[in-house]
Amino acid sequence: TEETTYFIPRHPVVDAGTNTDPPVVCCPLLRKLCPCPPRGLLASLITKVLLAAVLFGVIVSITEKECLPGGNLFGITILFLCAIVGGKAVALIQLPTLPPFPPLLGMLLMGFLLRNIPVVTDSVYINFRWSASLRNIALAVILARAGLGLDPKALRKLKTVCIRVAAGPCLIEASTAALISHFLMGLPWEWSFILGFVLGAVSPAVVVPSMLRLQKDGYGVEKGIPTLLMAAGSFDDILAITGFTTCLGMAFAEGSTLYNLLRGVLEVGGGMVAGTLLGFLIQYFPSADQEHLVMKRSFLVLGLSVFAVFGSNVAGFPGSGGLCTLVLSFLAGLGWGEEKARVEEVISWAWDVFQPLLFGLIGAEIRVNELEGLAVGLGISSMLIAVVIRVLFTFVCVLHAGFNLKEKVFIALAWMPKATVQAAIGSTALDMARAKGNKEQIKYGMDVLTVAVLAILLTAPVGALIIGILGPRLLERPKTPTCGTAAGSEDDTNTPVTFESTL
Repeated sequence: TEETTYFIPRHPVVDAGTNTDPPVVCCPLLRKLCPCPPRGLLASLITKVLLAAVLFGVIVSITEKECLPGGNLFGITILFLCAIVGGKAVALIQLPTLPPFPPLLGMLLMGFLLRNIPVVTDSVYINFRWSASLRNIALAVILARAGLGLDPKALRKLKTVCIRVAAGPCLIEASTAALISHFLMGLPWEWSFILGFVLGAVSPAVVVPSMLRLQKDGYGVEKGIPTLLMAAGSFDDILAITGFTTCLGMAFAEGSTLYNLLRGVLEVGGGMVAGTLLGFLIQYFPSADQEHLVMKRSFLVLGLSVFAVFGSNVAGFPGSGGLCTLVLSFLAGLGWGEEKARVEEVISWAWDVFQPLLFGLIGAEIRVNELEGLAVGLGISSMLIAVVIRVLFTFVCVLHAGFNLKEKVFIALAWMPKATVQAAIGSTALDMARAKGNKEQIKYGMDVLTVAVLAILLTAPVGALIIGILGPRLLERPKTPTCGTAAGSEDDTNTPVTFESTL
């Protein structure tokens, strides 16, 4: 026989007391992880995915193929994301009692891998004009931060030892690298000095975090060694950038040697005059009584910095743009006083965006199949000889400055790493050579860029390790819990100040 099952609905009033079935209750853990409607972390992830999808859809509908694989915007986006991931991955490498590796190494390596993996290279395409423009914008941001971060009190507080450490090793290394590269690599004198000043800058991106770690643990603070190196870093970088821009203008000028030399001097003078005028202008405009003052000042500093870098190239005076940016941002910050800190914070947000682009694009400029083994070997030799001379001369610069032998050795070795400035200006000469279409100058520019990238890869991690390992062994802890003061300071009762480079 056919069996039929009938489900008789229960009346909620009649059977309420006789129903023994367990009540239906959702899993508390599931309800917590996946609430309906979603909230918390899940809602945040869905929102971000939705925003990214909408943004991608809008851009694709406007640019069409540019946002698809093989398009320019697609390549820039992939490079940016990969550079961020590479930087985060390198920053996670933690060794006991050692400072973390600088994230810029991961960004640089990701750009290098994207350019040299055959299948990926075809999909990740970036037009060289876009690449050059983005790197120049990053350079303008770096120069603006450097100018705002300069503190004249640091120079007065640290006295002559700061000047010696900031200027001496930079000039000696630049001259040594120029001399060696001229004879070993066959670079003309203008290009050899371009390479020299590219290598002459120390990297605050490596030195400053390492010094702050030592300062926090109390190493070297009695004699102000961390303060000295962090303060001198800004002056060292600005000197190198000024020398670089001067030689850059001379290298691309046409005429006699005397004319090119005079032109370089005029570019420096013109950049300082233009920067002075613009700096005093934005000291007073916008006025202090206006609304959204910080955003207006930040926009003017960044806008004028980018305009100075690009406009100087258009006007035919490429050496004046960088110096103009440094002077205008320094004078603007000098007039704003303590309020400049809020402008620096806004500009640091811009740097957070352009840092992955800068190092990723620099790494992507290196193609393994185009490198010549002999040129790479000669470039490494030139760089290593110049670094050794720099270390030795730094030791000489801190003689009779109140440091013992171990502290002098540490300062000399810690004044070696290279990264940020090399990435910012290392490709500038190559970009200008490509714009002019001069094959010989393109070769010189590629040699400069290759040596700059090799300098970053070799000296940045080694410098971070040297500072982390030798700092606790060569520097002394304070006997009393006091803050660090400048070496040779006569007044130890004043409240000391730590000066940190903003590059």
